[in-house]
Amino acid sequence: MAKKPLILVTNDDGISAPGLRTLIKVMNTLGDVVVVAPDSPQSGMGHAITLDSMLYAERVTLDDGPQKEYSCSGTPADCVKLAIREILDRRPDLCVSGINHGSNSSINVIYSGTMSAAIEAGIEGIPAIGFSLLDYAWSANFEACKNFVKTITENALKQGLPNGVVLNVNIPNLTEKQIKGIKVCRQAKANWVEEFDKRKNPQGKDYYWLSGKFVNLDGGEDTDEWALENGYVSLVPVQFDLTAHHFIQNLNSWELND
Repeated sequence: MAKKPLILVTNDDGISAPGLRTLIKVMNTLGDVVVVAPDSPQSGMGHAITLDSMLYAERVTLDDGPQKEYSCSGTPADCVKLAIREILDRRPDLCVSGINHGSNSSINVIYSGTMSAAIEAGIEGIPAIGFSLLDYAWSANFEACKNFVKTITENALKQGLPNGVVLNVNIPNLTEKQIKGIKVCRQAKANWVEEFDKRKNPQGKDYYWLSGKFVNLDGGEDTDEWALENGYVSLVPVQFDLTAHHFIQNLNSWELND
């Protein structure tokens, strides 16, 4: 009998988040599941790692599923590092992260703890996928995600992913019948226009609340933002090699060594 694939599951919303609990249930139908997730919300942590304090990982039981679960005191990237080096008895065949409460499309991939966990697995040579639902509410309904998550995961297990490539999947906040399908996309050129709400504390010291709005600067119909706005699940292959390869030849023309 063929050995089931070992699937590492993590997230950035915390081990009790409904999105993670949904992802675990789907992954239990596809392989042997080990969960290593933060013990508290870590949204917007990006690829932060813990360097100046102790890390803890505690075996926990949150439901009656067959998965093994560990609650970790660190960031999403910490969870993946600790899982690979200390917790798992063999390398996972796949790492999935999410299902995030809220979008990780376009530039949000840079800030996302969900995607950073997937990218950390990718750095280790492990195929990885980050899943997000465009609903920030803790009470978000993840039912419409299940079949899309399963389809993409099954394909990743069967087809594999190239070294250095991680999948970023975003799912519109619609019913399953309303979603038109899965569209392979590029990342839209978009960004946040930040504002800071400046206030004073009771001692008269200034403090700030970050706010702002998301601005899509890309009119293309091949982007993740277009897909999501038009009722599709967006599927973007992400590479973590940040080298601007197209500019190397130009840089070599600079007078750098005279």
